[in-house]
Amino acid sequence: MTQYDVAIVGAGIAGASLASELSSHCSVLLLEREDQPGYHATGRSAAFWTETYGGPQIQPLTTASRAFLEFPDPEFSEHSLLKPRGAINIAKSDQSDLPDKLIANFKDSGVAMEKWDKAQILQAIPQVRAQWTSAVYEPDCCDIDVGGLHQSYLRDAKRQGAILQNRARVEAIKWLAGSWRLETTQGEFVADTVINAAGAWADEVARMAGVGQIGIEPKRRTMVQLQTNPSSDQDGPLVVALDGSFYFKPESGGSYWLSPHDEIPSEAVDAAPEEIDVAMAIDRFEKILDVEIKSITRKWAGLRSFAPDRLPVYGYDPDQNSFFWFAGQGGFGIQTAPAAARLAQSLFLGKAPDSMVRHIDASVYRPDRFR
Repeated sequence: MTQYDVAIVGAGIAGASLASELSSHCSVLLLEREDQPGYHATGRSAAFWTETYGGPQIQPLTTASRAFLEFPDPEFSEHSLLKPRGAINIAKSDQSDLPDKLIANFKDSGVAMEKWDKAQILQAIPQVRAQWTSAVYEPDCCDIDVGGLHQSYLRDAKRQGAILQNRARVEAIKWLAGSWRLETTQGEFVADTVINAAGAWADEVARMAGVGQIGIEPKRRTMVQLQTNPSSDQDGPLVVALDGSFYFKPESGGSYWLSPHDEIPSEAVDAAPEEIDVAMAIDRFEKILDVEIKSITRKWAGLRSFAPDRLPVYGYDPDQNSFFWFAGQGGFGIQTAPAAARLAQSLFLGKAPDSMVRHIDASVYRPDRFR
């Protein structure tokens, strides 16, 4: 039986990116429970990159990832993984303090922001209703080619020798004679170290390994695709409510992608949209845009997984130095993937971080902050 240096549980964006970063340093096995990687959170992303999303302690990871995504090494991707869009963070007339709060939260961060009045909002969103009167514009917001990024990471990991095993749901993890034995639906595998990149299943993986759980909670996020009259402007910006009640963006074909920005506690499952959440999304959309909804063309849901303090968890478990956490990445796992994986690589290998992430304080993401 082949013994690997590292077994990564989960081949979504978290596991794939870290496999890419580690495979030139050690032998890596990627274990994926589904037929193909990216079926759950990665494949159901709203696919945008915006520096304020996730808050001030996530922003350094997002900002540090930009150059990698915008100008990738040609060997990694032949094209840019970002497409400019812009974002309008919008507030109602009785929420006039929210734009200033957002700007204050990111003071001295280097994030480009412009405070907008009603006239500027109307110029960008002609159908906006009267009560939406102020906003903060982020010119650097982009769409991410999520599928392209994920596949590039998987391809890069494979090129460096990583082995991907699909349909390998982990059923037991045991520490025997100085190694991990991972029993899966594709047989047993042996590794010196386990990396927990299992997303919504992260605490379950820890439980199987006999490692203290952190309290990472999956939460359901609903997405709806709408056709409207008039139809959307395909070049329009992402629109985010500053009170956290929705976001939407125009898409190809003249439709909108819309979310009520919900976070419904869930078991770790194959998430499906609930009709009440779809109705809530539509209700909120109708309160911002004066358009006719012609049809719902698609609806879906995914799980975002959060640690108790809503920050990601990167590093060795404080009680088991052969178990490494790379989980709790909420809804920002894709936009932060390059910096997160590069930072985790330095923590895993015990080496100084490189220039991409040297300025980031990794201590705020350590697993032992919960013990």
